[in-house]
Amino acid sequence: MSPLDAFGQDPWWIVVIKAVLVFLVLVLLTLFNIWYERRVVARMQHRIGPNVNGPFGLLQSLADGAKLMFKEELIPKAADRVVFLLAPLIIVIPAFVTFSVIPFGPEVNLFGETTPLQLTDMPVAVLFVMAIASIGIYGIVLAGWSSGSTYSLLGGLRSSAQMISYEVAMGLALVAVFMYAGSMSTSEIVAAQDDFWFGLILAPSFVIYMIAMVGETNRAPFDLPEAEGELVGGFHTEYSSMKFAMFFLAEYINMATVSALATTLFLGGWHAPFWIDRVWEGANEGYVPVIWFFGKVLFFVFIFIWLRGTLPRLRYDQFMHFGWKRLIPISLVWIVAVATLRAARNDLAFDRQTVMIAAGILLVIFLALYFVPEGRTEAVEDEEPGARPGAFPTPPIPDGGPVRGAAADLVFPSAPDVTVSEVRNG
Repeated sequence: MSPLDAFGQDPWWIVVIKAVLVFLVLVLLTLFNIWYERRVVARMQHRIGPNVNGPFGLLQSLADGAKLMFKEELIPKAADRVVFLLAPLIIVIPAFVTFSVIPFGPEVNLFGETTPLQLTDMPVAVLFVMAIASIGIYGIVLAGWSSGSTYSLLGGLRSSAQMISYEVAMGLALVAVFMYAGSMSTSEIVAAQDDFWFGLILAPSFVIYMIAMVGETNRAPFDLPEAEGELVGGFHTEYSSMKFAMFFLAEYINMATVSALATTLFLGGWHAPFWIDRVWEGANEGYVPVIWFFGKVLFFVFIFIWLRGTLPRLRYDQFMHFGWKRLIPISLVWIVAVATLRAARNDLAFDRQTVMIAAGILLVIFLALYFVPEGRTEAVEDEEPGARPGAFPTPPIPDGGPVRGAAADLVFPSAPDVTVSEVRNG
């Protein structure tokens, strides 16, 4: 039986319970990720981090949220009030909806009913995630436009360009996964990774997806839409109080969503890591797989935090150059290579070892081509023309060295010797 056949048969109250659980999981995971990021970054900087509110500072995120609730809410005079108020909702709602097709675990017994630990699934679930996630960009663009601020507008435009650039690379990276799984359903993709993870046999797709997911979520070093040094705060510069908190919430939910999607597509989903199920038969049964799933999600969240604490922000031209001239061409070549290997394996009866060796050779070629520096011509600096004859002389620099292009040194004539008596006598 296909994993898709298990959906659409639950009683309505089971669906409501699972929807509430997904909402609570996202909220709690966001609160934990905020604390987790602050503690990890503090550790990297030889600090302690939050340690006052609650055990180990775990309630610090709640304290920050309560503080934001009581802050003054300001709306700029030049803002479009209706759009300004709706923009945070347009960002938050898609962030919650995308998690509805993520599988947390296998089928379990919930209040006497056998149901999968997943709210819903569909034959094009991954396409659904990417489509809904793209809607959130409208909220960012509208937030920047409706604020009536130049900085906010530039942040919104940057975010739209960033989404277009890296959404293409992310989609191309997933094509190889669809080829191997034979489906775009998240539950069927997880079932296809029962023996081996796609992150191992499709390593280039995995790496490209990891880079693109950082760009999609506007996280450092790709946080150009909200660059403090350039745009003050980007698209949410004019927001305060709970509206700013909603942007903050959406960012961390999106970070958890792309991490959960990476876990589902490349690391076997809720399957036990390191082939623990070969030793422990119950590793993939009951509620135990939920631990494996969230452990992998936190691994990707740690990568987000690690990149933020390690790498500086890229320039805008570097960011666009990397997306269009590196990731997309490599993704296209990799798709052709995967399709060729799949066809050769099916038609020429190649075994898995031969296919793996060929994939390894292609990976080495890709890496070699990627790290080969592009041919660059050094710009020759034109010599500055000298001063025209009769032009005003250029004074020397303070240390007395020569001045480039100077016609002559500035000479001050000596004053005539005049005595005091001569001055008095006129």
